[in-house]
Amino acid sequence: MKELYSPIYKLVSSFQNNNIYIKREDQIPLSFGGNKARKASLFFQDIKKKEADCIVTYGSGSSNHCRIVSNMAAANKIKCVIISPEEEYENTFNSTMMELFGAKICMCSVLNVKETINKVLEELKSRGMNPYFIQGGGHGNLGTQAYVNAYDEIVEWEIKNKIKFDYIFHASGTGTTQAGLICGQLQRMDYWRKIIGISIARKEIRGKQIIAESIESYMGNQQNIDLQKYILFDDQFTGDGYGKTTENINDLIEELLINETIPLDSTYTGKAFYGMRERVQKDGIQGKNILFIHTGGTPLFYDWLCRKRVKKCILNI
Repeated sequence: MKELYSPIYKLVSSFQNNNIYIKREDQIPLSFGGNKARKASLFFQDIKKKEADCIVTYGSGSSNHCRIVSNMAAANKIKCVIISPEEEYENTFNSTMMELFGAKICMCSVLNVKETINKVLEELKSRGMNPYFIQGGGHGNLGTQAYVNAYDEIVEWEIKNKIKFDYIFHASGTGTTQAGLICGQLQRMDYWRKIIGISIARKEIRGKQIIAESIESYMGNQQNIDLQKYILFDDQFTGDGYGKTTENINDLIEELLINETIPLDSTYTGKAFYGMRERVQKDGIQGKNILFIHTGGTPLFYDWLCRKRVKKCILNI
């Protein structure tokens, strides 16, 4: 398994007199990187230990998780089956790569996902195979562990560079990235700071509930910790939901690419960076060290770019 590490560096631009840093998880050297690559690396270590010969997972046609899992499955010569809700499926660069990697896409209604997963697992077992199931988005304790590791990596960088971050912002989806960061903080309370997840789809009540469940699953709640004190989850920038964007977010993606040479996507990182900037202004945060975690999604950036080009061509007709 390749060594996992992603660089941290300061952005040229700033706002509200804050020092803005970025952790480029998209530069993890596994299938375009990202938080899903960090999680998948731990799952594949476990897959090898359990000698699984088939992987079953769940996600939409735009899923970074499914693209990375299917790529790593192909590299390891392991069969991969992806259960995907037909209501949410669309052709993307991610879905094209899933097909390239030889993953079998099993479409079903979103209402029948659990039933379909169980049916596929039973069918594979009946053939004498040893399937390994990964929850959508890499959800679960291994996914949480990946971002405990990332938190430790951040702290080590702070110590080395004599800098302490006052805030960490990131895109919050299935919740394990944020849960892992919080667990990392709870284990190293001398490095406390506000960790703020910008929701890309879920509303606050559900989002915080899932994160709390992931933290309790990973750590237990033996110390009777008030988790709500640590779970900072902002659902003001979800727009019309998962995969939906706004002109403000589109403008921000253009701005960051031109001025900082950093690609963001409109599903995850574009929303999160925009949400961070708005939150900093709204809360009057000034003169602080702020870290933004770029959680990946480069193929989705190209989907955004293609849509933008098509829209421009239509307007020019």
